[in-house]
Amino acid sequence: MRYTPAGIPALELLLEHQSEVQDGQGKRQVKMVLKAMAFGALAERLSIQALGSNWKFQGYLSNSRVGKSIVLQIQDFSQDLL
Repeated sequence: MRYTPAGIPALELLLEHQSEVQDGQGKRQVKMVLKAMAFGALAERLSIQALGSNWKFQGYLSNSRVGKSIVLQIQDFSQDLL
C-alpha cells in the first residue's frame, strides 16, 4: 500500500488468471498475469485479503503510466465462489 500525494491509499498488484477454454483445436489452457490498481477505500479492503484467494474484479483497462503495458483499474471486487 502506498499513498498518493493527496493522501489517497493506492494499491498496485498482479492478478493471475488460469482457466481452460474450448477452441477449434480442442481444449486450451489459458494463463495470464495482469497488472492492476485500486484506490481509496477499495484499496484498503483489497489489501487485507489473503494472497492466492479467488476474486471477481470489475473495472476498466488503461495504459500504465509509462504506456508500455495494460493495467486493470479496479472499481469493485467480490469473492469468487468456485
